[in-house]
Amino acid sequence: MKKAQVLFILIFMMWSVMTYSQNSEVIPPTDIPGDTLSVGPEDETEEETITETVAVLTLAERLKADPNLVYVCIPDTFITVPSYESYLFWDTLNVHPYVSDLTRMKDSLYIDLNAPEDYYHHPICGKVNSDFGWRKWKYHYGIDLDLNVGDSIYSAFDGKVRIVKRSKTYGKVVVVRHNNGLETLYAHLSKVNVEVNQEVKGGDIIGLGGSTGRSTGPHLHFEMRYLGGAINPNDVIDFNEGLVKNDTLVVSSKLYSYLLDVRQVRYHVVRKGDTLGKIARKYGTSVSHLCKLNHMTSRTILRIGRRIRYT
Repeated sequence: MKKAQVLFILIFMMWSVMTYSQNSEVIPPTDIPGDTLSVGPEDETEEETITETVAVLTLAERLKADPNLVYVCIPDTFITVPSYESYLFWDTLNVHPYVSDLTRMKDSLYIDLNAPEDYYHHPICGKVNSDFGWRKWKYHYGIDLDLNVGDSIYSAFDGKVRIVKRSKTYGKVVVVRHNNGLETLYAHLSKVNVEVNQEVKGGDIIGLGGSTGRSTGPHLHFEMRYLGGAINPNDVIDFNEGLVKNDTLVVSSKLYSYLLDVRQVRYHVVRKGDTLGKIARKYGTSVSHLCKLNHMTSRTILRIGRRIRYT
């Protein structure tokens, strides 16, 4: 490629970044390479290197320091991937690479869910085993659908495969970034039928159902996200009918209001000699309240290192 063409592309990218959004900040790539970032919900992230952790802290600190920021990232040059204008980078290593706070959104974004040539396809027709929301003392950022090992799993929309890997929690997992801006995640697969950077159509088989990773039985763990923020699939899909509820999804701070509740939660890490009574007295609550929050009984054995929710 000629030097003039390279210079034109760089100038175009800088212009796009500067005009992308007044609520986004792009960190100069001198900090750290953009493909080493990873952040996501607790117990559903991958183990990170020290370098990755430092990078995330750098971005998270920028986000925390400026209450007007919604999304912060280090841009790359993969401008041909789906929705690059929204995400500004393409990470094929980390399931959750985004640093954002979508509760700060001031404007609404409209995502087409039933375009004439890119309409919704249900991943699998199965009953809901575990819903989005609190599950015992932890928050469940997806929805679990019943299946038999070997059942076909379908891509929800057109897009490109961003992640294919095996993790301790998700097992064999696929993440697809869609042309409409959403990302969907399919976990606990027994077999993966796609590759990273492969383009897929809505309805394509991306893998087979299973029970890999942290799983108690065959099911599909399904997530819908935008800029890393988990969306309650029930707000989008009628799981009884296997259809989207509306042709358009309105993405706004209201969609992420549940995070305000999640952030109020506090935990106590069990140490040697701890009892429920001792923990309750420390935080000014009752044993019965601790039992209710943590789905346990007063006779439950407390193992060192366990987290006990007290708010």
